[in-house]
Amino acid sequence: MIAAKPNTLVARLSAPPIPSVVAWSREYKGEKGPLVDLSQAVPGYPAHPEMLRLLGEAAGQQAMTGYGPIEGEPLLRKTYAAHVADLYGADLSAGNIHITAGCNQAFMCSAIALAGAGDTVALTNPFYFNHDTTLSMLGIGRRLVDCDAAGGFLPDPRSAEAALAAGAKILAVVSPNNPTGAVYPPELLHELFVLCRKYGAWLILDETYREFLGADDGRPHALLSEPGWEDTLVLLYSFSKSFCIPGHRLGAITAGPKLIAEIAKVMDNMQICAPRSAQVAVASALPALADWRAGNRLEIARRAQALRQVFSGLPDWEIGAIGAYFAFVRHPHADRSSSEIAEKLAKESGIVCLPGAYFGEGQERYLRLAFANADVASIGLLSERLR
Repeated sequence: MIAAKPNTLVARLSAPPIPSVVAWSREYKGEKGPLVDLSQAVPGYPAHPEMLRLLGEAAGQQAMTGYGPIEGEPLLRKTYAAHVADLYGADLSAGNIHITAGCNQAFMCSAIALAGAGDTVALTNPFYFNHDTTLSMLGIGRRLVDCDAAGGFLPDPRSAEAALAAGAKILAVVSPNNPTGAVYPPELLHELFVLCRKYGAWLILDETYREFLGADDGRPHALLSEPGWEDTLVLLYSFSKSFCIPGHRLGAITAGPKLIAEIAKVMDNMQICAPRSAQVAVASALPALADWRAGNRLEIARRAQALRQVFSGLPDWEIGAIGAYFAFVRHPHADRSSSEIAEKLAKESGIVCLPGAYFGEGQERYLRLAFANADVASIGLLSERLR
């Protein structure tokens, strides 16, 4: 008898990383005080009561129990298109928007629509690990783009061009970045866009953490004002972080109408439609909770400043980059792996964070701290525990 085996493209992958790290924390005995969980990128404050009311009201409608349009609820597509158009000063309509069940699905749908098995996609190093595993299980090759630690982990355009010249069909970047927190300047994003256009490649820009840019940062970029942007650019977004509803799984793709039609083919086979009641609720919440989201942005900025304050007093540690939800921190133990350090911190100090090695090659000296999860007081506890 020959035993059946699973798909080797999936079987060769490691188990999902977050549960393994959380498992370390279960061995913490509480000797140094309450657990400080900086592992997963989830909002460290609750959803607004109005958001919960809207979700409950929508979920109780009989109409929401049926299938919806593959591309998303018309009202949310229209409302979100207007939101993005206002943010970027661009001309957008509902036809530019596809709603998905979270931003991970947005990336997977886009990757399938734009590349196939045997093709190559360029990712920054470090990368968001779900982007990497998505490509791997689809049989799509990966080429890494160098990010200079000395320059705040911004991607090197020369390395990006080398990947594109070698045949990468897509350059996928995240800004504000996961895992580093680095915010890519508009001129750098434009340079990457021009490179993709030069080589006939797509630029996928994941803007999941866009809502948490500083008030003085201005527009993240002007790419939607570029003539013919639809033939090069794909923007990804998540409503999970800004509305504190990650369990409802809601994301969005902004692209040209022709590509939206291709993505709809993928979505029809993957899920048919994103969760409907959450779409209806967010369509109302997007304008109604604008002030609340702005307040959250200030709170996240306070948490970032609290983390900077902590590490200013820890000379053996160094923040390599920080922004939006994350800090990528260089630990002082050159002879130990990032997994060893993260495990020890979780079990002995009650600090839960992710090893840098989870995010790419040559990242053993770093840890990812998702500081948005913890309030200012909890972040302050790190000062003594990291000494």
